[in-house]
Amino acid sequence: MSGEEPNPAALPVPVEDVQGDGRWMSQHNRFVQECKDAEPDVLFIGDSMVQLMQQQEVWRELFSPLHALNFGIAGDTTCNVLWRLKNGELQNIRPKVVVVWVGTNNHEHTAEQVAGGVVAISQLFISQLPQAKIVVLGLLPRGEKPNPLREKNTAVNGYLRSWLPKLGPVQFLDVSSEFVHSDGTISRTDMFDFLHLSASGYQTVAKPLSELLLQLLEETPEDKHNALV
Repeated sequence: MSGEEPNPAALPVPVEDVQGDGRWMSQHNRFVQECKDAEPDVLFIGDSMVQLMQQQEVWRELFSPLHALNFGIAGDTTCNVLWRLKNGELQNIRPKVVVVWVGTNNHEHTAEQVAGGVVAISQLFISQLPQAKIVVLGLLPRGEKPNPLREKNTAVNGYLRSWLPKLGPVQFLDVSSEFVHSDGTISRTDMFDFLHLSASGYQTVAKPLSELLLQLLEETPEDKHNALV
């Protein structure tokens, strides 16, 4: 991020309980409780793209066997994820790999700010979980046809592709090009509402992600050390 002003997309902020039912905080508290009981090798954190993955067959087939925890909450921004991480969602767990997928809901922020928020999340993981590898998923296109939000997400991915390698143990996985047809449209078979993924859409994401996770889990320092003992 350039300039002296703090990046608003990198400030930890809880979700305001506009509806009055306390659902967001209840979900956060459930995740904090899960940290006391679980010993995940992989932690997924982010917005609805992460949350809804748990309802898909690919989660049961590819990610559950990896001892994965899913800390996705629909509607979350980088600010909300940062707040959750700083308020208990990393206590007592030491995942070997972390998957971060968030940013498409940061409507109030510029592409550069959103990417800076994702970088801030990655930096927090590096400081709190120095042994962990981090995978950041690129933002997907949205809307049936080309539109400004799609252009913004593409710009976010451009910044992330440039900035993340400088952090160290962070890999950027971008499969956004798989969803856009030659005429610039997105199919309902991949995104049923032109934002959220269908089963086939999750398959497109899950295959390269699963392969990367298996590779990273084999390479963790803990495993290397155990192999030498």
